[in-house]
Amino acid sequence: MSFKDHFSRQADAYSRYRPEYPAALVDFVVAQAPGRALAVDCATGNGQAAVALAPRFEAVLAVDASRSQLARAQRNPRVHYAASLAEQLPLRSGTVELVVAAQAAHWFRFDAFQAECRRVLVPGGVVACWTYEKFSVDPEVDAIVDEFYTETIGRYWPAERRYVEAGYRTLPFPWDEVPAPVFVLETDWALEQLMGYLGTWSAVQRYKDDRGHDPLPALEPRIAPHWPPGGTRRLRWPIHLRLGRA
Repeated sequence: MSFKDHFSRQADAYSRYRPEYPAALVDFVVAQAPGRALAVDCATGNGQAAVALAPRFEAVLAVDASRSQLARAQRNPRVHYAASLAEQLPLRSGTVELVVAAQAAHWFRFDAFQAECRRVLVPGGVVACWTYEKFSVDPEVDAIVDEFYTETIGRYWPAERRYVEAGYRTLPFPWDEVPAPVFVLETDWALEQLMGYLGTWSAVQRYKDDRGHDPLPALEPRIAPHWPPGGTRRLRWPIHLRLGRA
């Protein structure tokens, strides 16, 4: 399978350090679906969205082209994992009530993904794509992270990152769109968890490949004075949701 693979090598860190999605977001998305038989989570990664959907559907198919990601995905009896592209779903036509792409749609070939959604969705089925950009802690920490994001690793962000930075507003989305409320992802993390999360950024991996060293050890001492020793701080990510009906 040919795909832009920015995450297989850090699949272990991805499974440990990516934050969970808020229940209110999942509840809103599920409430728009016309049924509860089958949902699909595209580019599932470590399975966060798929496992969140599982209690609300009879079955969830979670696909990812990265076998490394799938090997570390969260297990759930209602979730079936399959190695597949979002543009080539292993499903019969007209069988799915909800297609989800969580922090992933910007990597897809848009026309092919949209055509595949039209093929597999039931009448009135729903497509939901959401993303989050940088987190916020406080002005001091945010300024340090912003400088790292734009100056240190800025040139290493893939071109598709522009869709995330625009809050998916520029993402091609040819569906009958449903207005969505604002959701916020929040988590309390120790400094070790924050640094682990930053290590999952695709630009950090590309920096390491190009420069031959990790940029994070130089960043950590700048952030550490703003973190309570042995304690946690709250991180907040605004979530940008695009949701529409087929």
